[in-house]
Amino acid sequence: MQGLLRLSSVLDKIGYRCGQLANVMILLSCVISASNALIRYGFDWSSNSLLEMQWYLFGAAVMLGASYTFQRNEHVRVDLVYGHVSERAQLWIDVFGIIFFLFPACILFAWLSWTSLFMPSWDVLEQSSNSGGLPRYPIKIIVPIGFALLTVQGVSELIKRIAALAGKTHLDNKYERPVQ
Repeated sequence: MQGLLRLSSVLDKIGYRCGQLANVMILLSCVISASNALIRYGFDWSSNSLLEMQWYLFGAAVMLGASYTFQRNEHVRVDLVYGHVSERAQLWIDVFGIIFFLFPACILFAWLSWTSLFMPSWDVLEQSSNSGGLPRYPIKIIVPIGFALLTVQGVSELIKRIAALAGKTHLDNKYERPVQ
């Protein structure tokens, strides 16, 4: 079990780095947005590439930040039952949800977005239809990458939940990290 917890720790570091990258992307998106507005209204000049860049950054931040959000247990959860059951029952609900909902959905979305979104765009080196716009294929690869990262974080979370159920560790509720 200790080997799996070490693997979980490595996977958590990947998720953490993606979260930090997402934070930088949000900041850059805001700076580009503010700069674009200043230039547009101050100098009566606009650029489609700047508009698209802020959209791309924000979209990439959402896709890359999802695994970090899951790691921090700050994701959306329907709390009709979860908050009213014991910690052990919550762990079982998490294990069930990860195996039967998260994994199938993320694997399906990663595969579909790779085959139906990214690859057709890559095959034709898709470009924006806007004048001065950016290439589309680089941002489209972020969708399958984001779902793959969420799947990887799901593996980490599953390991931690199973370890907690086995009594090998317990989870720090704030960050869902194993505590020895």
